[in-house]
Amino acid sequence: MHELSLVAGLFDILEETAREHRARRITLVRLKVGKMSGVVPDLLVSAFDAFKKETVADEARLEVVEVPVRLRCRDCGGDRLDTEGDFSCLGCGGRNVEIVEGRELVVERIQLETDDPEPGPGGPAPT
Repeated sequence: MHELSLVAGLFDILEETAREHRARRITLVRLKVGKMSGVVPDLLVSAFDAFKKETVADEARLEVVEVPVRLRCRDCGGDRLDTEGDFSCLGCGGRNVEIVEGRELVVERIQLETDDPEPGPGGPAPT
C-alpha cells in the first residue's frame, strides 16, 4: 500500500506549511487525485486518518477531488473526457492521443488555524 508513503510525504509538507505560518493546527487538506495516478482514494483517506494522530493535523479532514482522464488527439486536436477506458479520439477515430489530465496528485488546499487575525482586504488594520 504505497498510500502510506504518499501520506508520510504529505505530512512533511503539512508540518512545514504549519510551521511557516505559525499555525496551531490544520483543519482541512484537499488533494486532487487523477484517476490514473495509481492512488486509491479510500486507502489514501484511511492512511491519512491513521497518520494524523498526535500531529498538527490530528483534527483535519482530508478531501479527495478525483480528476477524470482527459485526452487530446495529436492528429485533429479533439479533446474529451475518457469514461470507458477507450483511448481513441471521438472526432477522427485515431489513437494518437495524449493524456492531458488524470495522472496528477496535487495538494490543492491546506486550511490552517492560527492565532494571528487575518488582515482585511486593505491589509493590516492601522495601530
